Amino acid sequence: MDTQEEVKRLKASLKQSENIQTELDRRIFYLKTLYDVSKDIFSSVESETILRNFLLMAMGNFGVTEGFILESNSSSKKIQHFVAIGLKDSDEAFLKYGIAHILLRKAFSESLVNVRELKHRGFLPHSLEFILPFTVDADCLGMLGLGAKLVGDSYNENDKELLDTLVNNLVIALKNARSFEKIKKLNRDLAAKNIQLEKALNELKTALRKVEILEGIKTNLCKFVPTAVTAMVENSSTADILEPKERDVTVLFLDIEGYTKLTECVGGAEVNTLIERYFSVFMDAIYKNNGDVVETAGDGLMVLFLTEDETLNAMEAVRAAKTIQEKAGAINAECGLDSDPVLINIGICSGEAFVGAAKFDSYTGSRWTYTSHGTTTNVAARLCSHAKGGAVLVSKTTADRVKNHFSFSPLGKFALKNLSEEIEIFALQD
Repeated sequence: MDTQEEVKRLKASLKQSENIQTELDRRIFYLKTLYDVSKDIFSSVESETILRNFLLMAMGNFGVTEGFILESNSSSKKIQHFVAIGLKDSDEAFLKYGIAHILLRKAFSESLVNVRELKHRGFLPHSLEFILPFTVDADCLGMLGLGAKLVGDSYNENDKELLDTLVNNLVIALKNARSFEKIKKLNRDLAAKNIQLEKALNELKTALRKVEILEGIKTNLCKFVPTAVTAMVENSSTADILEPKERDVTVLFLDIEGYTKLTECVGGAEVNTLIERYFSVFMDAIYKNNGDVVETAGDGLMVLFLTEDETLNAMEAVRAAKTIQEKAGAINAECGLDSDPVLINIGICSGEAFVGAAKFDSYTGSRWTYTSHGTTTNVAARLCSHAKGGAVLVSKTTADRVKNHFSFSPLGKFALKNLSEEIEIFALQD
């Protein structure tokens, strides 16, 4: 081999080495650029920040002083994010107007492939030399624009290949950002729903507390308010349910004979315990027979039997009276009071009476009571006062209603206090 051929071979090898070195340098530059860009764009989850960092890195690596990048929504046809660096205000406004016009077209990406055509149609400032559209997803499209290189070189295929690679990484970063935004929105929605739920829970707790208070009031009032009143209030929302109305009723008055003497002999505390024991069995007998205690005194009760059937309300009253007498006798025996027993006198009368609420006004205020008034009530009260030795005295109307179920002894007619006519009285037999 002669010297000339050897020189040619060496030159060829040197040229090949230079090309390999150039390609190696280019790839190293690409890798470094890709690393730097990826490091910057993946350091944030905010789309605006990602786009700005990407544009700065791209301009820096290609030696460009002007550029822009945007992200748009294909459904709404609007620009979501727009970042411009180095552009004049007029060029920036002009660019936004042009992009907005392009967004109205169906083929957004196809409309951006020819920079000269876009400039010619007045959509891009003349200083921009390179346009690269990209797709993030079906609803999100983007565009990168760069001005001329400071070194004066044109953008070649290698530049486009590098920018394609960089944009692919940008798309991943933007997708992550969009996912993060969705998660943030879901978290905000969840936080708002939690606030609503907490508010609803607090309202529910308040409502439940009100219900507990009302139930407590109801429970305590039931100890004082007649069952009939409670039932009427629960079953009707009208204000006239307690208005006095004439209706058939059997009225029972009960009185403890010798209550004052008993108090003096036994003592206040002891007699109270004893009375509570007697009244407990009284109440059981009354409520089992659908009676309603409407008035109480230290030694007596006023009870109404309001069953609509007139025979039944009289039977319930007499049955309650008979049970009270039997239970009182049993307590007397248990307490060893046979020689000086506690005697329960009862008067019963059936008939028409006005039943409802009565209001009493005084200087201390108003007081309401649920009661009955009229001749039937007055007769029952006088019969109770007339009874002695633990007797159960009933009016003729009551005796006539229940004569097939109970035995009575006629006592004759009597003139009772504050009654204009004599009353025929009957005594319940054991």
